[in-house]
Amino acid sequence: MAVALATTHHDPDGRLYAQTARMLPRLEQVYTSIDAVITPHTQPATQELLCAAGVRLTLGDGTDGYFQLGRWRRLAVERALHSSPAATHIHFCDFDRLLHWAEYYWDELQETLTRLQAYDFTILSRTATALASHPRVQRDTETLVNHIFGLASGHMWDVTAAARGLSRLAAQAIVGACRDDTVGTDCSWPLFILRAGNLTMGCLETEGLEFETLDRHPAEIAALGGPAVWKAHIDDDPRQWARRLDLARVEVQSVLACDKLPANPQKD
Repeated sequence: MAVALATTHHDPDGRLYAQTARMLPRLEQVYTSIDAVITPHTQPATQELLCAAGVRLTLGDGTDGYFQLGRWRRLAVERALHSSPAATHIHFCDFDRLLHWAEYYWDELQETLTRLQAYDFTILSRTATALASHPRVQRDTETLVNHIFGLASGHMWDVTAAARGLSRLAAQAIVGACRDDTVGTDCSWPLFILRAGNLTMGCLETEGLEFETLDRHPAEIAALGGPAVWKAHIDDDPRQWARRLDLARVEVQSVLACDKLPANPQKD
């Protein structure tokens, strides 16, 4: 099975530059092609590093934020379809998560890529341990989104880790007809596949999709006294809660916009 990578990337301060340089050789080993939609503010040095490794870059239009993230994700998948016609599947994953996955759970990542062929659309979710590694502000709000997705779909899955496996058929269907431009694609893509009726879908839990943001802030984390204190600092900030609640609102709106949900969803 040949797998192409479709990804989005935002690194305005170059905090992920060194990790990117370390992990690119690994990623080149396992993907037939890498297509990345990068934000306008991603630093030039990072763009040059990616280009030198053969990554096909597309500049995302508009301003950074979760109201156009779905459009960028769809564009990345579309680029991957064209870049690697021999690929049987596409792995979509935000690049910061993928870098962490490749560095700390390399064996699991390779195994995951071999397991994508089981379904047309694979939701790559988090184990209970991986989900618990996130700050409470993220954990609690994403759990609510997952619950509402479960009510709508009948599948009590963790859909908010921003990682998917797609067969060419599933990728072509989403690029052609799933028009959600927001971060709500976490929910709308699987709901779209579910109601299509002719595509298979499943869920695979992973450890590698644990909280990856720690990789960006080693100095700040050390200064505050360690990861637990740093995450508690985030949880104590009302602005973080407001942002995460607004993001959850956008995701729930995407669920509600899928107006052809199963009448009586069957619970897993």
